[in-house]
Amino acid sequence: MTTIVEDIRVLFRSYDPSPVIGLDKIPQSGSNRMYFRIRTKEGSYIATYNDNIKENRTFVHFSRHFRAAGCPVPAIYAINEAYTIYLQEDFGDVSLLNQLEKNGHNDHVYELFRQSLKELAQLQIRGDKGLDYDWTITSREFGKQAIISDLLYFKYYFLDTLQIPYDKERLIDDFEALGTYLTHVDHKYFMFRDFQSRNILVDKGKVHFIDFQGGMKGALQYDVASMLWQAKAELSDEWKNSLLEYYMDCVEEILSTKIDRLRFASQYNGYVLIRLLQVLGAYGFRGLFERKAHFLTSIPLALRNFKWFLANKQVGIVLPEFERLLKLMVEETVIHRFEPLRADENTPLVVHINSFSYKNGIPEDGSGNGGGYVFDCRGILNPGRIKEFKTLTGRDKEVKDYLEQQTLMPEFLNNIYNIVDISVEDYIKRGFGSLLVNFGCTGGQHRSVYATDALARHLRNKFNVKVDIHHIEQEKKNWINSQ
Repeated sequence: MTTIVEDIRVLFRSYDPSPVIGLDKIPQSGSNRMYFRIRTKEGSYIATYNDNIKENRTFVHFSRHFRAAGCPVPAIYAINEAYTIYLQEDFGDVSLLNQLEKNGHNDHVYELFRQSLKELAQLQIRGDKGLDYDWTITSREFGKQAIISDLLYFKYYFLDTLQIPYDKERLIDDFEALGTYLTHVDHKYFMFRDFQSRNILVDKGKVHFIDFQGGMKGALQYDVASMLWQAKAELSDEWKNSLLEYYMDCVEEILSTKIDRLRFASQYNGYVLIRLLQVLGAYGFRGLFERKAHFLTSIPLALRNFKWFLANKQVGIVLPEFERLLKLMVEETVIHRFEPLRADENTPLVVHINSFSYKNGIPEDGSGNGGGYVFDCRGILNPGRIKEFKTLTGRDKEVKDYLEQQTLMPEFLNNIYNIVDISVEDYIKRGFGSLLVNFGCTGGQHRSVYATDALARHLRNKFNVKVDIHHIEQEKKNWINSQ
């Protein structure tokens, strides 16, 4: 990390000699790319580090091409010789999803969705002109093979885990038929591939797009489906329908011709189906196979979103075996498999979670029951060894970013979630009143504090259970300082 930061400083100095007053790592999401915000008195920039050089070259090429076409994508300012680091324009860190979560489904957010769709149509159609698709990372085009690949991904990582009997040959025939149907669309241009509200940044009332390096040639409908049917956005049917109509207006304006709206909407529904299944496949892989708690808890919401789609929309092609399986997949008994038991106001269970220092011993169970869990965080890199973190705790942003991005803490916690969840669910069912969980590290200041807060947040979100937190060493310090 020290080498990466220094390389970023060297690249920035070659672009702008202004003194750097801040260089902060931005928390990563799902990719291996690392982002840093560089601040000077005059402004701020984003530095990206990625050892996937092909991906970097694609992003830089696409960004420069779309920028020249007038699309709201970041400017690229400088690239190092190894092509592992590049500087780009900073649009801030407020996404369209943040705006939605903060303001709800109001007129302001609706207008941001309209603006996003208008700019999307511009990027797809005008950005397609002269674009060299040899730069794509995977396939040049989202055609039949890519569609079937997404369907098989869903089959292997989600459908097969449900153990619903099916006719394999008939299902593959339906996959082939759906792939053929969706390949023969009227309008193929640039396809963003992951166009969703997290990848749309809002700065000074204007929308900007990031993370389009996975794009390829494809149907216009796919990106609209990705945005309007994002499960976390929970857009109403009224919004989905009116925004789709507005998007088609934008397409007709850019193309200067009328489109077959009934056919467009029918194939749009087909791409909604593909997108929803692709998301379920991803949740299945990350949640059911990699056992990542966040993805497991997302499955019920995705299934209910999908259930509504099946009941209210028509794809425009008959798929007998596939449709039979999809209807079985969204039955309440199946959805309940993924829904955790939830505590209510009458649930007696309280989960007591402590952070502590091994120097001062393991906390005892005050309930008198004995037992509980003790997890040793000392196998995780200690932020306390870093000078700028010595006076901070696991509740400070800088320490949290370090633990999330530079250590095995996320993997460590995912394993703990799987273990503790078993006891919490069992204790709720049996009416038990207390469970103790202790996290220890050397000083009880960084790793154990972070892990305690993370488990508390997980248990509240998943089980709605009452949680009692004590940061033992920090509470001691606070008491001493108050005397």
